[in-house]
Amino acid sequence: MATQTVRPTVQIGDEIREMNDAEYAQYETDQTAETKRAKTETAKAKAKQAVLDRLGITADEAALLLG
Repeated sequence: MATQTVRPTVQIGDEIREMNDAEYAQYETDQTAETKRAKTETAKAKAKQAVLDRLGITADEAALLLG
């Protein structure tokens, strides 16, 4: 028995419907891009914290030094 895919819904005015193929493809692309962006941001934050830890200073202290 095949399982039916349930897609996110779109509301335009009073009409609520499932996304069409083009909308769903864009939705998946956007979700992938957001996941990648979040992972990149997390990696940058971890790298920044590692540098601060190595220097033995806080982010506020680093801002004072650089500002």
